[in-house]
Amino acid sequence: MESVDLTVRNIEKIEALFPNCVTETMDAEGKPRKAINFDMLRQMLSADVLDGGEAYEFTWVGKKAAIAEANKPIRKTLRPCKSQSVNWNGTGNLYIEGDNLEVLKLLQESYPGAVKVIYIDPPYNTGNDFIYRDDFSMSADAYEAGRGTYDEEGNKLFRNTDSNGRFHSDWCSMIYSRLLVARNLLSEDGVIFISIDDNEEGNLKKICDEIFGSENAIAVFPRLATKSGKTPLTYMVCHDYVLCYAKSRHDIFVGQAFEDESYKYSDEFVEERGRYNLKQPLDCNSISYSASLDYPIEHDGVTYYPGSDYEKYLKRKEGRHLPKDYAWRWSRDLFEFGLKNGWIVFQNGRIYTKGYLNAAIEKSKDGSYSIIKREKTRRMSTIDFVSNEYSNDMAKKQLASYKIPVRFDFPKPVELIEKLISSHYDRNALVMDFFSGSATTAEAVFKQNEADGGSRRFILIQLPEDTRDKKYKTICEIGKERIRRAGTKYKGQDVGFRVLKLDESNMRDVCFSADEYDQEMLAMLESSIKEDRTDLDLLFECLLEWGLPLSLPYTSEEIDGCKVHTYNDGDLIACFDENISNKVVEVMARRQPFRAAFRDSSFPNSAARINSREIFRLLAPNTRVKII
Repeated sequence: MESVDLTVRNIEKIEALFPNCVTETMDAEGKPRKAINFDMLRQMLSADVLDGGEAYEFTWVGKKAAIAEANKPIRKTLRPCKSQSVNWNGTGNLYIEGDNLEVLKLLQESYPGAVKVIYIDPPYNTGNDFIYRDDFSMSADAYEAGRGTYDEEGNKLFRNTDSNGRFHSDWCSMIYSRLLVARNLLSEDGVIFISIDDNEEGNLKKICDEIFGSENAIAVFPRLATKSGKTPLTYMVCHDYVLCYAKSRHDIFVGQAFEDESYKYSDEFVEERGRYNLKQPLDCNSISYSASLDYPIEHDGVTYYPGSDYEKYLKRKEGRHLPKDYAWRWSRDLFEFGLKNGWIVFQNGRIYTKGYLNAAIEKSKDGSYSIIKREKTRRMSTIDFVSNEYSNDMAKKQLASYKIPVRFDFPKPVELIEKLISSHYDRNALVMDFFSGSATTAEAVFKQNEADGGSRRFILIQLPEDTRDKKYKTICEIGKERIRRAGTKYKGQDVGFRVLKLDESNMRDVCFSADEYDQEMLAMLESSIKEDRTDLDLLFECLLEWGLPLSLPYTSEEIDGCKVHTYNDGDLIACFDENISNKVVEVMARRQPFRAAFRDSSFPNSAARINSREIFRLLAPNTRVKII
């Protein structure tokens, strides 16, 4: 029972006439609302250019806070869940449950610049779907609770309806912070693919231009999403998009490069090189003339000059050349290398260079040359994905084949992700998906490894969202089950995965002010480790602190009644049992590990703790010892 808000009504009228003048802001109570950009409105109503500073920028309410959130440290850890894993000790794949922004932050030390391919399918901003709500999005907790921004389990989700004054801002903030952190994980020759529909495609492209650089934009692939489409107006909308960006502009889609001794001599190895074509003559009418490219070439008793004119050659040597005088395209040392290795042709009084399909001459930093062979892959076309095999309709059929009852609105088919990851030349690439959903990316990795004999590994991250299904209570349960079932179809490769779950730190918060301490707290402070934490929990927190990858081989054994953990054949050796003996410490030290870890209660007193360090100092002086 409230009268019409005339301000809101007037803003709606202005929006109908000048949509570019409507922006998003927050009122005095911190609630989102639409507002008018009066500078823009004045310009729209003026025929003259009005005074005022201008800059090319893309911003929204909450952008600065999103950057701050991406940079904010967290005190959390990843707890291993061995019972839900497959081939725990030997697999190189990871499945991580938790908020992807926090997980990405934890992985920055263990996987900096290690991921070659990222594929993500973030929630589409359709005005109805749930998206992540991060801590920065609203300052008032009461307002968040009133809006229902957290689900029953406390997960950071909310329904971002199109009536929300921050409809675009909330989504942009959500994706911006995650892409900022994800970029740190991409290798220099890494690439990211992002599925998106037309609601946020324009904004996402601007965000990616800012984070990855517009010069690293590779392509926007239209994809057939469904044949039936949706009909908001006259036309059926049947497609969405896949955006592709590189970390640093590399030719990452043409095949792996390596030196090949079979190219050492000339044309007897044409079969290995592939068909060649004669390219342009070695001499050209160069705009950027250089004296170092102006030299005579002797061959079979004949002297060749750039442009085949001896008189002009003499004039150029006397310094009377014009800016467009002839010169060789190759320096003398490159020419000699090319002649020796079959890249030069003398024909009809002229000199030509050969062009090979799968090879190139490459100059190293020391100035020497080598021939690089490239194992070619067909370049993707921007219209490759306008086929039903890449549609959501196909993906739904694939999910149905696993007899999983939970419905996904926008699933992606295996073939789409398989083709995307196969386009990167590295067959041993680490592939990441931090909106993994039904875990299609894992099956795509399995399928592509089988197709080309690769050894790709994956890291999947997914928030355990509630599905309201009795059997598969969270999306993570669906993802893990799909990987298990898909793995049975692929033989001779690593189809296992380690399950890790985001949780609060294993360490107690023991920092209190003086007036907070009391006698009853003494027992709690006897150990800095929480009571419900296991040896594996402590081991993996050590891995995170030391920045070790989380998917390396692991073994455990019993020594003198104590359990000793060995990670990656000595990258880390640890024992977290109580009151361990000197014999255990000596055995561990004699193995010369890079790192060793114990818990404080592993030693009965300070003397024993000091003695353990002394044993390592004598037997393994280069080992880094950590006591937690």
